[in-house]
Amino acid sequence: MQPSERPKVSVIIPTRNRSESVGRLLRSLQSTDNRGEILLEVIVVDNGSTDDTAKQLREVAHQWPLLRFFVEGRAGKNFALNTGLRNATGEIVCLMDDDIVLEPSWLRELVNDYRTTRYDALQPRVLAGKDPSGNPADASRLYQYNIPVIDYGDSVRDLRGLTGVIMSFRGEVIGKAGLFDERLPASGYHGDTDLSRRIRAAGFSIGYTPHVVAYHELNPGRYGVAYARLSQYRKGLSRSLYGRDSIFFDVIPNLLANLVRYPIYWILRKADKTYKTEKRIMKYWGYLVGRIQRRMGKEPWV
Repeated sequence: MQPSERPKVSVIIPTRNRSESVGRLLRSLQSTDNRGEILLEVIVVDNGSTDDTAKQLREVAHQWPLLRFFVEGRAGKNFALNTGLRNATGEIVCLMDDDIVLEPSWLRELVNDYRTTRYDALQPRVLAGKDPSGNPADASRLYQYNIPVIDYGDSVRDLRGLTGVIMSFRGEVIGKAGLFDERLPASGYHGDTDLSRRIRAAGFSIGYTPHVVAYHELNPGRYGVAYARLSQYRKGLSRSLYGRDSIFFDVIPNLLANLVRYPIYWILRKADKTYKTEKRIMKYWGYLVGRIQRRMGKEPWV
């Protein structure tokens, strides 16, 4: 289905205890270039915040009729996303994490890409933004910020999967592919990968657009290897829920291969490769632990 002459886009934002970040995103959305030719609704789902998020959302909604907000008391990003999806009415849906900002042209470019391409789901470009003090990223240590950077060049192209920081799809996609898997842990790890797999299985196409640009804020709490280890381990645990990777022919061989590579890269002082290899080790280890614990009748993230 092509967007209509006056299409409607639903933005869904799950948030929890990040009032400053979600405030920046909402101000970014209010600055969107739109001369009324595109209908927009913004749905924010407060996933049990204990800061002043609820107060802020009430104030913004009072001043900005496009905003609706809901409270989802069950802790978990996927619960919040599904609450938003059940209440969305747009023919195009765009999911956004609360710690991004967008270029003003994003809405017009997104609708145009759905009109002019064959894709049923589109992954926008994601670049490094600024830290809380307004400082930009140091390109030489970009990998240490532990943020997703999605940049496949300046042309629309096929893509295998969507990334949770920001993703979009036509409204009918969720009806066939299904909602996010609420069995995944509260932090939402691998919900995007699992949904992408089901989108492809339902016969839909996924593409990348360079025309819609988001900037991911730099959070000092995410810098460094300790966060990277924990994040990748949790991703492995999550993937063990639905993954079909062979333990003996895929997971263990890859785990061992990266364990061999790690000291080599460390000795050669290849910091970037050492960092990435350690992340792979933790991801495979998490997958292995998750499968073992599930065989024992345990949920690995409890």
